Parts: sequence; structure tokens; C-alpha cells
Amino acid sequence: MVYTGTRGDAAASSAQAIAAGIVADGGLFVPREFPQLTAARLAELAQLDYRSRAAAVLSLYLTDYTAEEIRHCVDGAYCGTFEHDAPAPLADIGENRKMLELWHGPTCAFKDLALQILPYLLTTALNKVDKERTAVILVATSGDTGKAALAGFADVAKTRIIVFYPRDGVSDMQKLQMTTQKGDNVAVCAIEGNFDDAQSGVKAIFADAGMREFLADRRMVFSSANSINFGRLAPQIVYYVSACCDLLRSGELTPGGGFNVVVPTGNFGNILAAVYAKRMGVPIRKFICASNANNVLTDFIRTGVYDRNRPFHTTESPSMDILISSNLERYLYHLSGGDAEFTAAKMAELRQSGRYELPPVMRDAMREEFYGGCADDAAGRAAIAEIFRERHYLCDTHTAVALAVCGQYRKETGDDTTCVIASTASPYKFAPAVLRALTDRELPADDFAKLELLSRLSGTAVPASLAALRGEPVRHRACVPRAEMAQFIRSALQK
Repeated sequence: MVYTGTRGDAAASSAQAIAAGIVADGGLFVPREFPQLTAARLAELAQLDYRSRAAAVLSLYLTDYTAEEIRHCVDGAYCGTFEHDAPAPLADIGENRKMLELWHGPTCAFKDLALQILPYLLTTALNKVDKERTAVILVATSGDTGKAALAGFADVAKTRIIVFYPRDGVSDMQKLQMTTQKGDNVAVCAIEGNFDDAQSGVKAIFADAGMREFLADRRMVFSSANSINFGRLAPQIVYYVSACCDLLRSGELTPGGGFNVVVPTGNFGNILAAVYAKRMGVPIRKFICASNANNVLTDFIRTGVYDRNRPFHTTESPSMDILISSNLERYLYHLSGGDAEFTAAKMAELRQSGRYELPPVMRDAMREEFYGGCADDAAGRAAIAEIFRERHYLCDTHTAVALAVCGQYRKETGDDTTCVIASTASPYKFAPAVLRALTDRELPADDFAKLELLSRLSGTAVPASLAALRGEPVRHRACVPRAEMAQFIRSALQK
């Protein structure tokens, strides 16, 4: 498997792509072709457990890893770190709707499925590419990626990890998860701004020649744990393949049939993994892209115009509070038939004017695959209350956006095809908002009392990893303007 860049030819092996994280010209690594899973092969995978499915799918993309290396990575990531041996189970919530529960890992968010395995993939890649250098993992997070990356990379040899998050753009529980993180190789810093500021700041630092020279002098090299790194994206493909396999195994999906996928979407990585699964042969009929009040993707899918020049909303689904969706660049590249010049031009337009427009033929092709919808906080709370009242199923605020948009899609189209809804986080990570959806009573001031109240009201257990945060000391208190992010990195790496 050869990887190229979205903005220009950049032939690389999978190990080189994962080690680098991003192409030198600022583009993203993409596979030159998609490996195929036939209906017969999917039927075979349906009889296997999740780890075996993961090894099979990853082996198609990571062709310069040995079978033993891939199995080591998979077993290290998924043995004993999740609540059970099925890290991404399907839950039936009625009306041909299945919840793909992606939050049974150590940080209670879907990022665990990728960020538990990425340290293994990255260290294996570095051993192939450059054994002498230490990888500096640079992360911008809207909440969940930060903690999942910190948990995955803490005290991993030959790595340092630095995480930036928007000071007022994450939930209290997400912030506590990050700022209490242990590890001699970790640094966490808030920034004065939103996630887009953090993300654009990180991208600028990746491209800064002076910073690369600073790292080279210390035998270090940047890499990424954000979904711009293909090593983050590949494990996410696995759970859509696995969902298909589970539907086949249960008999709810028959040969020749298909299903829709609903994904609460901010940076476009999670839904792009579903697109890649379809390109491989998974029978996904429609991608239902669910946005919150920051509905730049909804408008893009409906009009073909991407315009980030709009108000930024801080919502109850903060991991989706994004106006620049980085992984959309990969989709543009594929949508254009692999036209790197076109993709580079659109990214330049976005940087310069904050907007770009697709030609009509590409807009129409996108709309054949995608439906875009959005739901504000009120609609999300209504969805939380309704699914709990009708099915006694408790979901978080991001999943609620997906539920609400799934309802919009079905009402508009009449399409009742089985929908697999990506459930991206434990409701306990966003307990105050979930409680506001379920009760009118005054909420306790203490965050852990809120968790206990949600447990009593719902009859579900507080995740052990969140309960364990009680009393943990805050270890990371830094907060800087975006302009000082590079200086924070220099200071952190000199310690």
C-alpha cells in the first residue's frame, strides 16, 4: 500500500505516513487505492471477534507491518483496556436503529478505539523509519482526543505528548480528565480561543521551519495523534466494518442488503472512516452527517459551499464545536478523483477567504452519498429525554445530535433502512447537560454529585475511570494565547 498527499505527490509507506503524521506541504496522507472486502470475506469476518477483525482490516492498509507486528498492536490496544471483549458493540434502540457504542474504553469516548492502538502503531513505525528520534505528539483537542491521546501515550518510551485545548470549549469533566493526567512525558495547556484556533495553531507549528530545526537539534520529530494522522483514521475504519459484520452475524443484514450510518460530526474524521469502509465494500447506502449549531458541514452538503465565516457557537456538544473540518480535505481529494492540484487550491481558498465552492458535478456526487442535518441544544435535549423515556436508553449530547438528525432524515425521505448511529461518548462525560434533559430539579454544584445523581435517575453505573478522578490533583494549569503555543512547546521540551 502506497500513500500519497492530498496537495501533491508524496509517495510513502504506511510506516512513513504514520510516523510523519502530516505531509511536509501541509496536506494529508491518503491511500492511493482502497483494498477490497468481498461479500464472502465480510461473511468470514462476521464469525471472528473484534481483535481478529481489526487485524484483518489493518493488515490491508499497513502492508509494511508484519502480521506479528499488527497482532501485537491490536492485542496491546484491545486486551483488557475496554469493558469487555467487544469494544464496539451494537445496541438495539428500536425502529431499525442500532447504537454503535464506541465509549467503552478507558476515557469513555470513541477516540479510545484509535488512540489505544496508535502508540503501538507509531512506535512500530518509528522503529522502521528512524529508531534514534523521539516523537513529539502534538495534539489540538475539542475535548475527547486530548484525554484519549494522553492516556494512550503516557510514559510510552521515545515519545513526548503535548495537548492544547480551548479553555472554555470543553466540558468540566473533559478538562478534569486532561489536567489530572499523570506521566513524565506529558504536557497539557489551555489556549485563549476555540478549537479552530488550537487546530490552526498546531498546523502552523508543524509547518514552522524554525520549530523543526529546534526539534532536530534534540533528535526529535513531530507527529500527530489528531485524525490528520492516518494511524488515527485506520482503526476507525475497523468499527464500521465490525458493525457490518455484527449485522450479518445476527441476520439483520442479508447479502445484497445495506444500511445507513449516522455520525455526529465536527472534524469529519469519524464519518470519513465510514466513507473508507464503503469504498472497501461495506454496503453503506447513505452517510447522515449530523452537526450541532455549528452547522458548516450541513450547509456544505446541501449547497456545495464551505463557508466558515459565521458565528461560532459554544454548545452542549463541545467536541463538535468546529468550523474548520480538517478531514474534509481527504474527502475532497477522493471526490475530485485524486486531483491534488484541485484540493490544494480549495485549501488555499479556505485559508485566504474562509470559504470555497465545489463545481456542480462534485456537489451533486457528494449529495448522492451524504445527507446533512443539524440539531441545536434544545433538539439534543429533547432527543435525550425521548430515547430515555421510550427505551430507557441513556445517551450523551453528541449522540443526541445524531439521534435528532436521524429523525429529520427519516421524516424528510421516508427511508427506514437500518441506521447504525455512532454513539461517541459516555453520557457521564456531559452529565450536567444530560441531567438538564432529564430533570427540572436544581443540580448540585459538585461535579461528582452530578454523576451520582445521573446514576440514580437512570439506573446506570458511573464509569469507574470517571469516578476515580475524584480527589486527583490538577497537574496542568497552563493557559496561553494562540501566539504563544510555540513557546510553550519549546519550554515543555526543554524540561
